[in-house]
Amino acid sequence: MPSYSLEHLRTLVAVLDEGTFDAAAVRLHVTASAVSQRIKAMEEATGQLLVQRTNPARATAAGESVARYAREVDLLGKDLRRELGEDGQEQATYSIAVAVNADSLATWFLPALATAHERFGAIFDVHRDDEEYTVSLLRSGTVMAAVTAAEQAVQGCTSSLLGFMRYKAVASPAFLSRWNPRGDLADLDRIPVVDFDRKDELQRDLVRTATGREPSGPRHLIPTSADFARSIVLGLGWGLLPEQQADAHLRAGALVELAPKHPVDVRLYWQRWNLASPLLDGLTHVVREAAAAQLRRS
Repeated sequence: MPSYSLEHLRTLVAVLDEGTFDAAAVRLHVTASAVSQRIKAMEEATGQLLVQRTNPARATAAGESVARYAREVDLLGKDLRRELGEDGQEQATYSIAVAVNADSLATWFLPALATAHERFGAIFDVHRDDEEYTVSLLRSGTVMAAVTAAEQAVQGCTSSLLGFMRYKAVASPAFLSRWNPRGDLADLDRIPVVDFDRKDELQRDLVRTATGREPSGPRHLIPTSADFARSIVLGLGWGLLPEQQADAHLRAGALVELAPKHPVDVRLYWQRWNLASPLLDGLTHVVREAAAAQLRRS
């Protein structure tokens, strides 16, 4: 295995995080030429291309492996500095990269990060993606831990069940009066629906289950969790909301549940690097505490 200096490893991570050699140079307080020379030296030592010179810059398969190694070295170095009792102020400058789905971020996960910051001074680089896709960020080495729907652990990671996020199919009374006055699930495929983005399959899966047909109605795309919920309250369409978001609106009469006997439960897992790291251990403990308080166990 090639030998890399800490300077070179940090440079590779900076390029991939920032997306360009120029931005990495600003972060590292060096010239873009110095960044380019360091990456070139790493590639020569490796005998493989590590960075695709695209905009933004992306890691090759070999680059992903080296970048993950770089982040692991950085994390272990941080843990060591903490154990040696170096200046506690520095610990608030270290960023733990995590991936999480939007609904978890909007309901239960953000308070967990706040607790982790308060307990051990970590700061966070949060990557938001659908729970079906966050695992790819772990696989690439972009993040150290992720909330994901994937039970099978990524190589080099551990996986544990956090719980079930329950979703309820809801719509506003005015919307139902206009589009589905009979409240018949058989019509669900033809009426307007709100999806989070083009990767969102929750509503489409429910339509297939309820009607046996593919969705054919108008489709709104609202890619933020709070606005997704608000768009349903405002009557743009029906959609599946986490019960943490839906229940207050249901009690107030602002929403009506379409299929109260058929909630959708999504299993969520916590995957993290399999390293003996006090920082990751602490974050894992806090995340599990929050999940136990907010998610269903069965």
